[in-house]
Amino acid sequence: MTSHQHDLTVRPLTGPDELDLFNSLPYVINDEVADDLATNRRRPEWLWLALRGDRVVARAGWWSQAGDEHPLLMDILDIDGDIDDGVRLLETALPTVVPTGATPPEYCRCLPADWRDHETTRQAVDVRMGALGRVGAKLFVERLRLEWRPGTPIPEPTGRLAFRPVGDPGELIELMTLVLDGTLDAHSRDDLTRMTPSQAAHKQYRDEFERFASPPDWWRIATLPDGEPVGFVTPAHNGYNPIIGYLGVVPAHRGNGYIHDVLAAGTRVLAEQNVPRIRAATDVGNTPMAAAFAQAGYVTFERRIDMTWQ
Repeated sequence: MTSHQHDLTVRPLTGPDELDLFNSLPYVINDEVADDLATNRRRPEWLWLALRGDRVVARAGWWSQAGDEHPLLMDILDIDGDIDDGVRLLETALPTVVPTGATPPEYCRCLPADWRDHETTRQAVDVRMGALGRVGAKLFVERLRLEWRPGTPIPEPTGRLAFRPVGDPGELIELMTLVLDGTLDAHSRDDLTRMTPSQAAHKQYRDEFERFASPPDWWRIATLPDGEPVGFVTPAHNGYNPIIGYLGVVPAHRGNGYIHDVLAAGTRVLAEQNVPRIRAATDVGNTPMAAAFAQAGYVTFERRIDMTWQ
């Protein structure tokens, strides 16, 4: 689909040979796009340009798990100039990329950790969010993107908890269900407005855990010395980075500082694989989890803004 408004051309990429054009606007994930196309996590028809002549004035891109029929995230939006160009791009691309009647997938944007301190970064965020707001999106949550680097000390086991591999998926899903009680995570809380804790846990296991590019035997159940489960952690590789995918302490055992033991155990599993880094994320509002990561030596290297359509 091509539309002209004051010489603005809006269209998807014709193919991978236009990647240099698409990547002419800078963003930290530009170097992932070619591989995402090759591995079917992106498609040319999900990568859109707004052009004036041969100059890219805006672009948008969507991402999925490899081979999915529809995109899971909108993770690229750049507007080089007029906000109206960005709005026009979104108004043209969204009806093509998103199935009729479906809610558009969440938008997420990685930003420098100090993005509010710099006027240029702040203005760019305002323009992007303004354009998305005009097509119906609203701010959902801001998240901390965290990183552990080799050489950062890992606390020695305290002996308060024992750790063992996950026996079977049902055991982990049951603990995930319990952990959702009182969760501070915005995405989990949103899930719970539409489904039961058990349904939410099954969905996360199916959509996320089953698709990790790493073995389930990295995951750990935390127990008291008598074997009673206290929590869990899922160290993993998501196809891009080693990550702490999810960790939690069940409500009955919160308030004892066990989260520090659980996070240290998960970090140790990945560190023993000699990984170049470990990534993790948590909501800005989830202060206990953010504090646990900070105490474990994880640094905030970026922030992320998520916007959603209701």
